[in-house]
This record gives sequence, C-alpha cells and structure tokens, in this order.
Amino acid sequence: MSKQVQPTRRHRPVAGAGATHRTTNPTVGAWEPAYRRGVIAADVLCTVVVVVLAGMVMSARHASFAPFSLLALEALTVAVVVGSLLLNRVWNPAVLGQGAEEFRRLGRGLFASVVALGFGALAADLPGARLWVFVVGPAVALVAFPVRYLLRRPLHRARGEGRCLLPVLAAGNVDTVADLIGRTRRAPHLGWRVDAVCTVDGRAEIGVELDGVPVVGTFDDLGEQVRRGGYRIVAVTADGYWTPSRLQRLAWDLEGSGTEMVVAPALMDFAGPRLHVTGVLGMPLLRVSEPSFTGFRRLVKATVDKVGAALLVALLAPVLLTVAVAIMVDTKGPVLYKQRRVGKDGVPFTILKFRTMVTDADALRARLQSVNEGAGVLFKLRRDPRVTAVGRVLRRYSLDELPQLFNVLTGAMSLVGPRPPLPEESARYGPDMRRRLLVKPGLTGLWQVSGRSDLSWEESVRLDLRYVEDWSLALDALILWKTFRAVFGGQGAY
Repeated sequence: MSKQVQPTRRHRPVAGAGATHRTTNPTVGAWEPAYRRGVIAADVLCTVVVVVLAGMVMSARHASFAPFSLLALEALTVAVVVGSLLLNRVWNPAVLGQGAEEFRRLGRGLFASVVALGFGALAADLPGARLWVFVVGPAVALVAFPVRYLLRRPLHRARGEGRCLLPVLAAGNVDTVADLIGRTRRAPHLGWRVDAVCTVDGRAEIGVELDGVPVVGTFDDLGEQVRRGGYRIVAVTADGYWTPSRLQRLAWDLEGSGTEMVVAPALMDFAGPRLHVTGVLGMPLLRVSEPSFTGFRRLVKATVDKVGAALLVALLAPVLLTVAVAIMVDTKGPVLYKQRRVGKDGVPFTILKFRTMVTDADALRARLQSVNEGAGVLFKLRRDPRVTAVGRVLRRYSLDELPQLFNVLTGAMSLVGPRPPLPEESARYGPDMRRRLLVKPGLTGLWQVSGRSDLSWEESVRLDLRYVEDWSLALDALILWKTFRAVFGGQGAY
C-alpha cells in the first residue's frame, strides 16, 4: 500500500452564512488506487502461483499432459479466474477493505470460474481436466481469502490512526447526522470520516460545529461545497427536505465531481444481501427480502457446522485433554460445567463448558448481585471471586468454550450465531430481542469479535439482531476468521 496517505483534516468553524469550506485534498486519495492495484496484483499472483504449482503436480501424475497442452490449460485457467473476478466486480473500490461484501464477491467470482472451467473440462474431455478444475478452484480460494484479509490489516491500522479515510460531507437533520458521526468514529476501520455537515436551515448554524464537525452550508450549497471541498462521499441522511426530485437534482449536481452519493434509508435498519434495488414501472424501489432461516444455504451452514466441529475436536484433542487435567489438578470438582440455555425457537438445551469457577458458584451468585457489572440482563464481574486460577486463563483465551463443539455436533448450537441466553434472560426478552431465538445460538458471533463482555447490553442485542437479519455464509466465514484474533488477544474476556 502506498505511503502517500491522506492526512487527517482538522477543520475550523467557518464564519458567516454561506461561507465555503476549502481544502486542497483531492477527491480520491493517493492511497485508493494504490490499494486497489495491490489487491488486483495479489489476486492475480495468488491465481498464477496456485495454477503453476498445480500444473507441476498434475504433470508428474498424468504423463498424458503434453507440455504445450498443460501450458495452455494453465493460461486458460488464469484467464477464466481473472475474468470471472472482473465480471463479479471483485475489485470495485466501494467494497475493498470493508465488511463481508468484499469476501462475498470474491467467493462468488471464484465459484463462477470453477463452474465455467468445469463445463470446459466436460467439453474438452481432457484426461485429468475435471480433477484439475476441482483442485485448482478451492486451492486459489484457500490462498486468496487469507491474502485479502492480510491486506486489510495495514489499511485498518492506518484508518485507526486517522489515515486512509474517505472524507464525507453529511447532509441531513442534526440528529441523524450526529448518529452518523458517532458510528464512523466507533468504526474507523470502515474508512469514513465526516469532515463537514450541511443542514436545511440555520439549525446548528453555519460556522458552528456539530459534535466537533463544522457546519459549512445549507442543502442548496451541496454541489458547490463538494467541488470546492474535495469530498469523496456525500452521505444523505433523513430529513423532511429530501424529496425524490431534490435527490435527483443533487445526483445531477454531483456528476463529474468524482464524489459518490450515499442515501441512508430512513425507515429501516437492514443491510447486506437482503437489500435489492430494482426498478418497477419506472420507479426505483428498495426491496427487502425475508431473512433466510431455511433452504440450501442453511443446509450448507449445517454441514459446515458438523464437519467443522468434528475436525476441530480431532485437532484440539490434545488441548482438551490438557485443560481437563489442569482443572482436576487445580481444584476439586467436575471437569465440565453444565448449564441450561435457550436455543433455537426457545427450546432449552444443556450447554457444556470447562469448569472455571468453584463448585458452588451458582449459590454464591445471589450474594454478588449487588456488585454486578454486566449490561442489561447479563451478570458479569471483571474480578469474579468465584473464578479459579486455571479458570482465569481459560476465560482469557476462551478455552472454556471448547466443549461447546460437542453441542454443535449434536445440533443444539452452530459455530456462528447469537450468544446462547440463560432461561431467566430470555424470559425478560421483549419482542425484538426474541428474534435472536429464530436461529441456533453460536459458539462465536458478532458479539465475540466486537468486544465480548466490553459491549453494552444494547450493542450486544443490536449485533445479534443484525446477524439474524443479515446472515450470510460470507459473514459466517468472516466472523470465524476474526474469532481467532479476538480469542488470542483476550479482548473483552473475563
């Protein structure tokens, strides 16, 4: 990634109505095309390396491959994979470096290339070609996905330091703009930084700051402000001023400026694969599909759960045995702690954990209720006196959760899902929180990779509901990948 990063802009309030905020920064920072070129080069290089290595293995196993035919097959494979990635807009700057959509498109592009190569192999009837297709495709994915993630790390680190951010001009009412400013500051890795605000009238007057961001004009000034301010994105949030004709005129005003207009839906809080923009009778409509609780994708998820849990139990068997011995040596009592939790559709089940507390921990909980530090209906203590010495280590690295792999094998839990609640917690759920019970609880989830016990109750609920509403296989894969970092870092675990 280029070291020529866009510096953090510090605005001063602009005096006088109608004053224009000026900056010398270009609309597109120097880091954007450099990062995109790096991603493209990495994807192509991964594909070439995997294809060449696969060719060496295939030529050794199949003497029928002549050097020329093998070279042609390798070249065709690289061309099909790269072409499929291009057609699936895998390198669109709007998705690079943020969210699960980047990985979803990468997976879709690689899958499409496997399908195309598979049909080609059937038509050519080349010896070993079918084996080639179903080895090379997954092998490219196994290399490309981790490389994409590794490319994100320095970008996200730079964004956390205030660099490589997209300058945003927010236009909406004071409350919705303030909410947008807060969200961008809580998640700088997504790459947005609200640098200026426009409002419909004099509320939060021009020259006055809104949460530290200057108000630089009214909605009528947006087009001119964008051209003079060098903003990468105009984020339109809810306000009674915005009508279809006014939004259309704003889009026209932004043409040729290199600035992207983003409109936040005011009536819903959905995201991801459930949202589809379609045109009906000449009207642009935002369609929201039903959340997927059954069907082929859920079958794939269930298969991945069972296979993944079985593999993890086999691989982690020495760790499971070591932890069990450590618990027996540390304190008297059972190795496993069993507790009733509420699963899918409100059906209770018995969750398994390694015991991390003294044996009479549940009886002691009532005495500690007055010093509860948990959010909402949760009971948590940072320095819980019931936790044993070995238990503190197990909790820090979430090793106490490993027996839940057996809950996944029995079908009571999933590898990824909402946090499994206690019966007394679920009994206090309102209608919105009960939607968490529409899917199986998970060994890990958005709550696990977003701070765990450090989260507020409201934030935990929001993350779980977001998972239920916007679930996808790509999101599961991203959560599993991030879980390893969260676990080894011990963040929010106590």
